[in-house]
Amino acid sequence: MTECWSSRRIRAAAVYFYRFLHDYIKMNYPEGIAGLAALAQESRLALFRLLVKRGPDGFTPTQLAKKLAVPAPTLSFHLKELQRAGLIAAHREGRCLYYSPNIPRMNALIAFLTDQCCALGDGECGLLRPTRPL
Repeated sequence: MTECWSSRRIRAAAVYFYRFLHDYIKMNYPEGIAGLAALAQESRLALFRLLVKRGPDGFTPTQLAKKLAVPAPTLSFHLKELQRAGLIAAHREGRCLYYSPNIPRMNALIAFLTDQCCALGDGECGLLRPTRPL
């Protein structure tokens, strides 16, 4: 019984923290639609996933073009669309420009999608349980 109670407390704390973060970086419908639209193209989704794998260090456009085998003008267009949606950011180090994911914005998009998850259901939906082992 104690195990179940502590598990419930942990889950409640996680839900509270999740809602706090969601309220802190709340995304409205137009922003959510822009984020989803930016990711609704195969090349942009691959580009975003690659940047997420790299993390805050990011990649230069040259590195991205080589890794994704995409022509520079096409890559530039996709980077602009992701940047316009706020999902990636560019930072300069010396003469090099690096693109990296905007992790808080990505998390806000996920929170936007799952905001009302299981709100009308009777049971738990498993939102906070990972689908794969970490």
